[in-house]
Amino acid sequence: MSEVLGRRLTLPTWGFLVVRRGWTLPYLILFCALAVTAASAQGSYEIQVYGAETVAPKSTMVELHSNFTISGTKPVPGSRYGADGTFPTNHAEHETLEITQGWGSWAEVGFYVFTSTDPREGFQWVGDHIRPRVRAPESWHLPVGLSLSNEFGYQRARFSPDTWTWEFRPIVDKQVGRWYLAFNPAFDRSWHGPGIRQGVTFSPNVKAGYDFTRKVNVGVEYYGSYGDLAGFDALRDQQQQFFVVTDLNLAPEWEVNFGVGLGATSATDHLLVKGIVGRRFSWPHGATKAKLQQP
Repeated sequence: MSEVLGRRLTLPTWGFLVVRRGWTLPYLILFCALAVTAASAQGSYEIQVYGAETVAPKSTMVELHSNFTISGTKPVPGSRYGADGTFPTNHAEHETLEITQGWGSWAEVGFYVFTSTDPREGFQWVGDHIRPRVRAPESWHLPVGLSLSNEFGYQRARFSPDTWTWEFRPIVDKQVGRWYLAFNPAFDRSWHGPGIRQGVTFSPNVKAGYDFTRKVNVGVEYYGSYGDLAGFDALRDQQQQFFVVTDLNLAPEWEVNFGVGLGATSATDHLLVKGIVGRRFSWPHGATKAKLQQP
């Protein structure tokens, strides 16, 4: 999750290329790191490490991502904007509406609306993204959860120098006893803006959480943006964020996550808080609908 906003294959095609029964986790991760040809990174509008599971068919997930930057970039003296020509993030509240529709047992499509509110500029629409995603079906009996996400969209130039971006995000996760582990080696590509010169960049995200109770999971999330695959940026120019997070498993239809994050490099916002509240809605099956319509 860099400060650049985040992040189509058919299942048979990528399934044939990616997976053969008996492959182990290292091979899956190696494929994920090498299989991309182009891709944009998530931003402080949607701070989340994805799990491999997709939304069930005939179901819709509605999420609100709320992120507040306590200490971030500030305007250049005498200007409304930061050094890169975008609005500063310091004391900015970012609200993102995410709506995801399940399509079949192994696919979903998500849509994002990004907004920002701060004391200087008030409420602003930032941009929109669309995100189709497919996952390996249970019948493959893989040792890990595996899915592939593509995210494409637009953000206004005053919030991101790169206005049109594409992210390719492999997702690998695993429940091991009380531990939940997830790895998202994301690859990003700018299609309009100064980031075009960088080509494909690498933005790994990692999550490790422990179930202290059936309802409470506490863990750590890491978000990085290393720069061009052909040669990573110097450490001071990379983005590195660490979050201490809590997930509440209140009910199957609810998703609740909140945390506090620290930036470890000068190129990263220094202190953020985030929260995610999501609700799944399931719609009646065709047979149920037909029965309800009977006189």
